[in-house]
Formats: sequence, C-alpha cells, structure tokens
Amino acid sequence: MKILGLLFVFVILIRAQAGELRIGIVGLDGSHCIQFARLLQGKGNPEHVAGARIVAAFKGGSPDIASSAQRVDGFARDLTGNYGVVLCNTIEEVAAQVDAVMILSIDGRTHLEQAKRVFPFHKPVFVDKPAAASLGDAIALFKLAEENKVPCFTASSLRFGPAMDEAKRAPIGRVQSVFSYGSARTEPHHPDFFWYGIHPVEALYAVMGTGCKTIVRTHTDDVDVLTGVWADGRTGTVRGSRNGSSQPGLIVFGTKGIVEKKPGGDYAPLLREIIRFFQTGIAPVPAKESIEVLAFMEAADESKRQNGRPVALDQVMAAALAR
Repeated sequence: MKILGLLFVFVILIRAQAGELRIGIVGLDGSHCIQFARLLQGKGNPEHVAGARIVAAFKGGSPDIASSAQRVDGFARDLTGNYGVVLCNTIEEVAAQVDAVMILSIDGRTHLEQAKRVFPFHKPVFVDKPAAASLGDAIALFKLAEENKVPCFTASSLRFGPAMDEAKRAPIGRVQSVFSYGSARTEPHHPDFFWYGIHPVEALYAVMGTGCKTIVRTHTDDVDVLTGVWADGRTGTVRGSRNGSSQPGLIVFGTKGIVEKKPGGDYAPLLREIIRFFQTGIAPVPAKESIEVLAFMEAADESKRQNGRPVALDQVMAAALAR
C-alpha cells in the first residue's frame, strides 16, 4: 500500500509539472474558495496564479456555525455559475477525479474526518487554517498523512507575501524578539485563538520558527496577550484584539535594529505556495511547526484557565497524545 501511495504521488507530480493540475475543493463555506477560484481561473485577473484549475467541489458546511450555514449555498452558486466548477455529492467523488485537494471548510472540527476520506486517494492536500479544532486532532491528521505517504500542509495567508519576506530578511542582526498583532475574534465551537487568532500566531512563527517552551497569557474582555519563551532565550508575543482594530502587523527586534511590517490582505502569495506544493510535494511549512502552532494556542488556553500561570508546551503535547 505504501508503494502504491508513492506511485500515485509520483504520477500527480508528473502531471503537475506538465501543467495539467486539476484541483478539488472540500468545503465551500468560506470566502477562500471564491478568492482562489478568482485567482486561478478568473479571466483578465492581473493577479492570476498559473498552473492549475479548480474543477470539482464538495459543498460541506456546518449548520451550527452561522458564518458557515449562511454563506455556503451562495458560495457554491458563485463557484459553479461563474467559475465552471462541478459540485459532487461526496468527498470521495471529488478526490477521485482531481490531482490535488484543498480542504477549505472553515470549521476546524471537520478537517480530520474530511482528511480521512481524502488521504486514501494519495493526492497532495492543503488544509486551510486551523488545521483542526484541537491539538489532538491536528496530531492525528498529520500522522495519518504520514502513514498514507500523502504530502500535506496548512498555513495562514499571513505567512507569505512581500511584507513577510522583508521582515524576515531585514538587516537587523540576530532576532531577539517578535511582536505580532491582529484580530482574535472567537467562535464558540473553537478554542479562543483557533479562529481568527491563529493568523497573528502563524505570522509570529513565520519569523521565530519552532522551539517555544513556555507561554503566559494575559486576558481581558477586549484583548489577549500571549508571551512565549523559546529554548534559545528569544521571546515571541502575540496581541489579539476582539473589540479594536484588526489590522495585522509584525515588529521584529534584532541586535542591530527593529523592523515593522504590515502583512496580509493578499491571497495570491499563499495560493502560489499551495500550487508550488502541489507541483513538488514539498511543504513550505513542516508538519512539526504547524503542530507547534496549535500547541502554542492550546497552551495559551491552559494558561488562561490557570489565571495566567506559565504553561509548558510539552505539557499540552503530552496531554493531547494521552487522549
């Protein structure tokens, strides 16, 4: 079965390099499905992303999340009527007729089950943020991808683009600290930062990388501040706002200077990374880092439950693996 899986991936990569990439979407309840279709196959779009087309989709949707239930039918009509995408009755029907799959459901609770139905087809898979609605599900998802030899990654759009590239390449010496800020609006069915707060956390990790050991969370009605300490002594801070400006930003403090950038607002850089990933099978964000992002956020929730005490990421990882 492993050899068969590798063969499937090899064939897909050959097709991708030949410019024949066909993409399937699972979950039409978020605006990303329309944004990606507009960039991939919208005629005359100056931001056009080449190399693939969306050809099939499974509608999905979560009736207990208003932003899903109220938008899924409209997005499905837009995708089929304006972009020529064919709706399928099952996830398996989508996966069977495409070269790669995007799981775009906005409800992270559904991602593991949806991935279980896609991975047996051995197609490269992009999972929109959050990878899952719990650290345990995210660990299970990436473990299942590895067992099936399926290339898989997840990311926020804030990870990519000119502003983020400039922040990472700025001549400010060795990075000592990063301060990332943005929206942290919540959704009752997801842990606090797993909804919008994941964006500034992902931006933080895009510069800091893995290695966070402990985190402390300061919580008020309007704002959360998460402060992590890395194994090498660096610090990373996320300020999440619920009732103020949601403009994302990033300040990087180095031994020789400071740089501030405003990433976000453009889906084309993320989509280019997704298509490159589908073409090469090489994930731009390692699974280890994506899992640590969710461990960071889960540790922040635990710190809140413990009235702001420091929580070790190893602690929440061990608890997730024990469940």
